[in-house]
Amino acid sequence: MAVSSVSMSGSTGTTMEFADYSLYSNLSDEELLRLAIERSLDDAHNNGLGTESTNTTAALTRPASSGTVPPSHHAQQQPQPYACPANPPRELTNSDAVSSVSHFITGSGKRMVAYRRYDGSLRVTSEPEDETDPLIKAIWEGDAETVWLMVKKPGCNLLKANRFGWIPLHEAAYYGQYQCIKILLKAQPGMVNQRTLMDQTALLLAVSRDHLTCAEYLLEKGADPDITNKERETPLYRACEKENPEMVVMLLKYSAAVNKNCIQGWTALHEAVCRNNVEICETLVKAGAKVSIPNMYGITPIFVAAQSGKVEALRFLLKNGAHLNSQAADGATALYEACKNGHEDIVEFLLSQNADTNKPGKTGLLPIHIAAQRDNDGTDLMTYGCTPKIVRSTKIVSMLIPATSKARVKRSGISPLHLAAERNRDDVLELLIEAGFDVNAMLSKDRSKMYEDQRSTALYFAVINNNIETTTMLLEAGANPNLDMFSPLLVALRQGCIHTVTLLIEHGANVNANIPTHPTTFPATVMFCMKYLTLLKYLMDFGCDALSCFNCVYGNNPHPPIKMTSHRLNDRDEESEKICVQFCDLISTENYCRWAGPIIDVLLDYVGHVKLCSRLMEHLESYPDWNGIKEKARPPRPLMQLCRLKIRQVLGMNRLNKIHKLPVAPRLIKFLNHQEREQNKTDTEQ
Repeated sequence: MAVSSVSMSGSTGTTMEFADYSLYSNLSDEELLRLAIERSLDDAHNNGLGTESTNTTAALTRPASSGTVPPSHHAQQQPQPYACPANPPRELTNSDAVSSVSHFITGSGKRMVAYRRYDGSLRVTSEPEDETDPLIKAIWEGDAETVWLMVKKPGCNLLKANRFGWIPLHEAAYYGQYQCIKILLKAQPGMVNQRTLMDQTALLLAVSRDHLTCAEYLLEKGADPDITNKERETPLYRACEKENPEMVVMLLKYSAAVNKNCIQGWTALHEAVCRNNVEICETLVKAGAKVSIPNMYGITPIFVAAQSGKVEALRFLLKNGAHLNSQAADGATALYEACKNGHEDIVEFLLSQNADTNKPGKTGLLPIHIAAQRDNDGTDLMTYGCTPKIVRSTKIVSMLIPATSKARVKRSGISPLHLAAERNRDDVLELLIEAGFDVNAMLSKDRSKMYEDQRSTALYFAVINNNIETTTMLLEAGANPNLDMFSPLLVALRQGCIHTVTLLIEHGANVNANIPTHPTTFPATVMFCMKYLTLLKYLMDFGCDALSCFNCVYGNNPHPPIKMTSHRLNDRDEESEKICVQFCDLISTENYCRWAGPIIDVLLDYVGHVKLCSRLMEHLESYPDWNGIKEKARPPRPLMQLCRLKIRQVLGMNRLNKIHKLPVAPRLIKFLNHQEREQNKTDTEQ
């Protein structure tokens, strides 16, 4: 079957499986497709009165067209109000048994009802069908002779409407039955502008179905070309939607209003531009259409052309006086929107016409910002011919770079580098760096406050995304890893990414970085790598302050109970900001106490004479295997250890980082890097 399920919006959005009902076995694929467009009722239990509604999707810039299908065959018409919906089957007439009811009509005109019980089960059955009016049936079949005979009969009421407000003239116009229309209007010409419940006239129905001859005859007989439906759409609007230039010319010939707006402010020219139909655009403009009339969102036709990638329509509009740099209600320009949607040809054309690349939207972002941040998701990876859309967005950035003012970018408070790094746009980031954009540009305070961690640099975005390629590019281009309030090195340590940590430290990241909002007596970098002893040792090799970890204000005296919890290191509150956390308190928490011995052991390799406080001693005494660490901490420290520390101090970190290039014996290098144990093991094996 073509359709397997339909969502009943009148209930709770539950899917109804058609395979469960033998009732649908005799329906065609077309009928099942029509069935999927169903009309739903509000919850009968809550409201007590059924009201059908049509599910429509309204676009932001382009209004959805209302349906023009005949009510006897389709489900897009508004029903005639009545006191009570058609009852569900007799066995469920008890209001306590039914939760909601929904009515719809199949493509062949069969009326159906779906209802949900309170136990959650969904049932569908057919409604009793009304007998079809013989006149309507004759119109459907195009039997003009029968229609003529029936119209002549005494008592024939041509204004009798069905439940959707459709009279015989509407049926004839919809199906394009020209002869039937002539007969009906000859019998009663005054009904030419009669409307349905959706405010559709026979002319609007004929235009919507491309019945040119019928529409022309209706106009000749006095049909008003400016009567709109409930969406305030005119026949001219519908003719543009159907891309029928002959229909457009005919309607204009009968003085159709060319600048009339629909419910969302969309005009016939908007619709013609959206469809890139230059022929219709030219006809409308010659008839007086305004090329810069905005819709309710401030969107003019030129904006529509740029947004939807219609180059020919865009050229036509600019040639006829459209404002190149006009802005929508949100401040966006045509160039801005073309960049947002990745239309390379539109951007290229607008730039050739000197479009303003430095005009921001209300968010303060420029076109280059929008182009730089375009995501690499499934939408951007769609291809057009052989060219991936993602490549287009890179080309757009390259076109915008020479036309964009770096001073204007700076005033915006955000660099396109930030957005490219945030969205992992490595290709765009490389272009921007080569173009000379400042890799150390900082977010403005207002933009920085939008992030909980108050990040400021593009490097921070790269590190928090764990994007090593972007991090490398920024660092090699001169990015300073110490500008953010919360150091990118702390982020990399928290993520446990050794590669990123190495990159940052090699480019000068502060290994003794702290967190301003959570003060500690020791470097915060130690706090984030205590479970990764390799990283901890690496930090110590590059000068991390190990001595501060043993500076305890209580010494051998009893320590107060530990009140600090693990969440305090992550949650910012007034109490936590007043507490300066000590190393012995942190290592005594549940998260780290099991690692206390090995952590202390590593730290002792990088200090001289120290005295462990009573709390650290308690940890070492709590586990027998840590007795050796306890002995290692007792003074005095070995002379070799003191010499190693003195040599490291004299050489300094810059030389230590390049010690492999100095004329120093390999054995001494291993000694200075605390690798003598490995050397001794090698000598023993030999």
